[in-house]
Amino acid sequence: MSAVASRRPRRLEPAAIAGVMSRDVMIFRRYWKATTFSSIVEPTIYLLAFGFGFGALVTQVNGIDYIEYVGTGVVASAALFSSVFAGMFNTFVRREFQRTYDAMLAAPVDTEELVTAEILWISCRAGVYCMAPLLVAIAFGLDPRWTTVFVPFVGFLTGFGFASFGVLISAVAKSIDNFNYVTSAVITPLFLVSGTFFPISGLPRGMEAIAHVNPLYHCVQLVRALVLGGLDAGDLVHVAALLAFAALMWVLAVWRSRIRLIG
Repeated sequence: MSAVASRRPRRLEPAAIAGVMSRDVMIFRRYWKATTFSSIVEPTIYLLAFGFGFGALVTQVNGIDYIEYVGTGVVASAALFSSVFAGMFNTFVRREFQRTYDAMLAAPVDTEELVTAEILWISCRAGVYCMAPLLVAIAFGLDPRWTTVFVPFVGFLTGFGFASFGVLISAVAKSIDNFNYVTSAVITPLFLVSGTFFPISGLPRGMEAIAHVNPLYHCVQLVRALVLGGLDAGDLVHVAALLAFAALMWVLAVWRSRIRLIG
């Protein structure tokens, strides 16, 4: 009892987080090919379809070549899809079917550490996978600035927020079938209304206002500024928005997971 009490004040123990993440890495080695394939191919298809499909009709958007516009925008979709679905499905399966989390909580690991480790691991993957569309775009003529090296950090931050969102939904859902509602009513609209394929300035006023609070929109704007140049003080707003989203979703994910796992 005293050992547990001595751990409580810090809440997040690096050793516990590293232990959970190391397990994730070991498991990932078994299925990394399939996961990497889907996480890379899907945004690449979007890039090729929209970039060369609509690109034949629309040459430039806001003074940017359309292939560059889409290539930088699809980075956000790669970060989104590689994080939110892993946050929802992976955690649900491990909690409800495999009972992995019950075993972990029997060890000196708290819910906060368990959830944080899972989210951090998913975020790291998102930061790597979001570079795939850029590499394809570079192959087709995109000329990136040196600041492109910071794109994985934007992908990590975006992935952290959406991975936390996915964990939150997983902890709320009563059935894995409930994820269909979230995918159709939340994830797809966020993806479409983010400035990925067209400027949000063309949307009706009400939808444009909603788009400005879309975390994916802020990710897109940051990536475009990093890859195409034009960073300014206004981009701090985008960073702050992503940080706020990530922090809020993490707090909610920890809170709801604690209720689901411990009661």
